[in-house]
Amino acid sequence: MSELQTPLVTDTWIKATWDEYIELIENPAYEKAKGYYHNGYMRIEMPPIGNDHASDHTIILFAVNLFATIKGIALNGKDNCTYRKTGLNEVQPDVSYYIGENANVIPYGTSIVNLDIYPTPDLVIEVANTSLADDLGNKRLLYEDLGVKEYWILNVQNVEIMAFAIENQGSRRITESQVLPGLAISLLNEALRRTRQMPHSQVGAWLLSQFQQ
Repeated sequence: MSELQTPLVTDTWIKATWDEYIELIENPAYEKAKGYYHNGYMRIEMPPIGNDHASDHTIILFAVNLFATIKGIALNGKDNCTYRKTGLNEVQPDVSYYIGENANVIPYGTSIVNLDIYPTPDLVIEVANTSLADDLGNKRLLYEDLGVKEYWILNVQNVEIMAFAIENQGSRRITESQVLPGLAISLLNEALRRTRQMPHSQVGAWLLSQFQQ
């Protein structure tokens, strides 16, 4: 464990046992860190969250919640929730959702969601400002292995969402959400572009008019 006691370089996968990962992620010094564990490697992210990442994070939460509300889709969103498959995998996506019959499957009072007991979320979203290569690579493989139904990567610098349907431990690009039927990814991309020119409240009003059509 000695090589893991020094401050870790973020945005890097480091070989570690499950016990080493748990010891580190539970260290108070890493209280604000995001942790990932997959195939014997861990990734600890402690980047400062800047304006662009935080703003896009906020608007995508609003857009998904608004769409589900207007369309009458049962949904429960999680912001930076930790999901753990003991000894094997851990993830802490920026945004995640349980949808439909799974909407209320995680009871209040739950801290870390134990995936040995509960199902994986239906939709996972990673907001990528400096982590795009990893979100497209190792993290996508991780979510494929976990069996998440749909995975979105919000590319902050390119102002676009790349959406993937996951099945049979593989993923493919989609242009319309399958877990939120009728939600076109192109419309969300247009909403993101509008945030560069107007306040979120105006973008929200535009989204409302689009979702009500």
